[in-house]
Amino acid sequence: MAAFGRLLTAMVTPFDSNLEVDYRQAAALAQNLVANGSDGLVVAGSTGEAATLSFEEKCKLFATVLEAVGDRATVIAGTGSNDTSTARKLTREAEKIGVHGAMVVGPYYNKPPQEGLFQHFKAISEETALPLIVYNVPGRTASNILPATVLRLAEFKNIAAIKEASGSLDQVSEIVRNAPADFVVYSGDDSLTLPMLAIGGHGVISVAAHLAGREMHAMIDAFLAGDTAAAKALHLRLMPFFKIMFVTTNPIPVKEAVNLSGFNAGGLRPPLIGATQEELAKITKVMKEFDLQ
Repeated sequence: MAAFGRLLTAMVTPFDSNLEVDYRQAAALAQNLVANGSDGLVVAGSTGEAATLSFEEKCKLFATVLEAVGDRATVIAGTGSNDTSTARKLTREAEKIGVHGAMVVGPYYNKPPQEGLFQHFKAISEETALPLIVYNVPGRTASNILPATVLRLAEFKNIAAIKEASGSLDQVSEIVRNAPADFVVYSGDDSLTLPMLAIGGHGVISVAAHLAGREMHAMIDAFLAGDTAAAKALHLRLMPFFKIMFVTTNPIPVKEAVNLSGFNAGGLRPPLIGATQEELAKITKVMKEFDLQ
């Protein structure tokens, strides 16, 4: 199994006042996240606004974050695309840069059948020696990577894990029950981290860890140490924060929260927009309750 860590943060991408990538702030944010509980960072994923980043911007981000954190954390490059050829090319480039692994989202918009999904990930895995995380997020891609397909992919030596954001514990259970022992499942939803750990999940690729990384790591550690009461207490305490991070489309709330915390992550690239005043008031309220502002 690739040792990516238990708590990976899906990093936002900081922008300057012209909505250009602010690489200096990206490096500072990466360092801050690692100092506050993150075992690893996923760069240029959904939370990092990958859909509006260019190929060149992604590659520079991978290199910037890798240099910033050195050997203190794993760096996972978001190399997915709805075009298999582009995903293969970006994964090759990420490998040359030296990242520790790549996360590949299911092809969006195309809605390929299960065999098409299998062939997509197979083609990428054959292009690289990097360990890969398959990312299943039907709410964004309109295609659910079913357990039977995941289990076929888990037989590939370098397909090491899946980020499961289908919201289905039944689906996760089927994967955990039947996958090879070294294939791991990450929660793609902060609020399902503890339930997934309880049925054999490995950890989480988190949004909330931008601001609650230490608490989330403590929750995972408590569960692994057998202190389920402490893990449950932390889970319940964090639930309002988990929920507010999805009061509107990710990454709008988390970017607003990061800015409210005093770290300048900038705005969002169109077609994403900032939070409404009502949403911002809700985010601010929860952050004050958690003493995060």
